[in-house]
Amino acid sequence: MAHRFDVLVIGGGVIGLSVAWRAAGRGLRVAVADPAPASGASHAAAGMLAPVSEVTYTEEPLLRLGLASLQRWPAFAAELAEASGHDLDYRTDGTLDVAFGSDDLAALDDLAAFVDKLGLPAERLTGRECRRLEPMLAPAVRGGMLAGGDAWVDPRRVTRALLAALERAGGALLRSRVAEVLTASDAVTGVRLATGETVGADRVVLAAGAWSGNLAGLPPEALPPVRPVKGQIMRLRSPAPVLRRCVRGAVHGSNVYLVPRGDGEVVLGATQEEMGFDTRVTAGGLWELLRDARELVPGVTELEVADVVAGLRPGTPDNLPLVGPASVPGLWLATGHHRGGVLLAPLTADLCWGEADRELSTICSPLRFRERP
Repeated sequence: MAHRFDVLVIGGGVIGLSVAWRAAGRGLRVAVADPAPASGASHAAAGMLAPVSEVTYTEEPLLRLGLASLQRWPAFAAELAEASGHDLDYRTDGTLDVAFGSDDLAALDDLAAFVDKLGLPAERLTGRECRRLEPMLAPAVRGGMLAGGDAWVDPRRVTRALLAALERAGGALLRSRVAEVLTASDAVTGVRLATGETVGADRVVLAAGAWSGNLAGLPPEALPPVRPVKGQIMRLRSPAPVLRRCVRGAVHGSNVYLVPRGDGEVVLGATQEEMGFDTRVTAGGLWELLRDARELVPGVTELEVADVVAGLRPGTPDNLPLVGPASVPGLWLATGHHRGGVLLAPLTADLCWGEADRELSTICSPLRFRERP
């Protein structure tokens, strides 16, 4: 083989780059294979680190993963900023979850009760108290819940920082698509790139996001059950900050969030569409985002449109990620993070290198679907 590494990561998004950077930090020879790193779901993501405000009734295992990863983010962000020399725009002002109509308020009441039952840090607020925190909120906002421990980061800055840190640590970037995984004696030994070049590795980490289930060369039982879930996002530009913290809201049952950046940008997101590998930005998707965001923060319609993009989240049957050794020796998975790729990046990197407890590893095990009757 033309090249050989200790670790070859397939996929250069926030997950793959985090895994590779941590491997390089352990003194391993690492390469990342991706024709366009940092251009997929990580490029489209809003960057909310919000396990409390995004908790749902049937996803307590995902909540445990999110809380464990959120605890890792301050140290991860500080180390990455120092290693790369990049500012990540990492912020910790919390998430304000607000309700617009009476039905939305009732749903928020139920969510607040559930959060309280789980013992999570959150504060119930009246509409007046919400507007005191965020004066740009509409007068029609009925009430809210403040998850003060939530945070957020700019994923585009994070991936740029990871690329720089990986390069400084001696990692290699192979700007090519992986055409096939290579095996010998029923074990993964490397990959063949689209260029025809073969690359050997002691461990291959599949972190190709929504494309992880379509890789040639693996037996069907080793392919992860990952599907693409489309999300459309709009970025608006403001000369002055519009919001201090993330604002999530329900408007007549439709969810929307607004994520402020330090430079005045505001990110509106995000639709969830089962459309296969369709990445078209549609007028209807953007209209829904603006319609709902305007009900919560009327001033957003006066802002300049800076960018619109659609990304593909990697979804799994149970909405939990797939992280750990696969059924084929030499292959590890780090995919299926759905909405939580940015949040779960530090934990995923730790799981890949044995730096997280067994309970968390079990939740993420790629073998869990095989173990079920």
